[in-house]
Amino acid sequence: MKKTKLRERIINTAGKLFYSQGYNSTGINEIIAKTGIAKATLYSHFKSKEEICIAHLTQRHEGFLTSLKSYVSRRKNGKNQLLAIFDLLQDMYREEGFYGCWDLKTLGELSPKQKKIITVIQKHKKELLLYLGEVVGENIINVSKAEIEKISGGIYLLYESAITESYLFKNDWPIYMAKNMTPSLFANSEVK
Repeated sequence: MKKTKLRERIINTAGKLFYSQGYNSTGINEIIAKTGIAKATLYSHFKSKEEICIAHLTQRHEGFLTSLKSYVSRRKNGKNQLLAIFDLLQDMYREEGFYGCWDLKTLGELSPKQKKIITVIQKHKKELLLYLGEVVGENIINVSKAEIEKISGGIYLLYESAITESYLFKNDWPIYMAKNMTPSLFANSEVK
């Protein structure tokens, strides 16, 4: 098997385990067994479980941002683009095996000493917040940088709450509530 395909298989197998049963509950031996490889093979691709986790979180984040950008681009300008993140979340919730946010799920298991993974999670969250700022800037007319930050920050916080609460309650009402609350963030602005 090609090295890149095997690397992807390790990330995907470990990622499913991390996401479904938790980072701390998943051991290297389980990843090796589920992937069907030798320990030496795993360590030729990754130095540690932490490295695998970072690769998994990065892969999930990149896939999510690609999906979100696609969702936004397929909608009409204005309110529809500003609310697209909640439509994507609704679709994610309906998928089998929804366990909430992969970054926050992992973060909840980490000690403050696990700075490498925490830094990656912070980077992912900042990238999402910056992208939401772009969406706000492109869909609201004559808006200041401070107002963009306020609106995109509000959308971000509503999204983060909705993804966590929908997993917690095993229900999608938090997604609908967050989506319905979002227009109040830009009610006094001129939307395209």
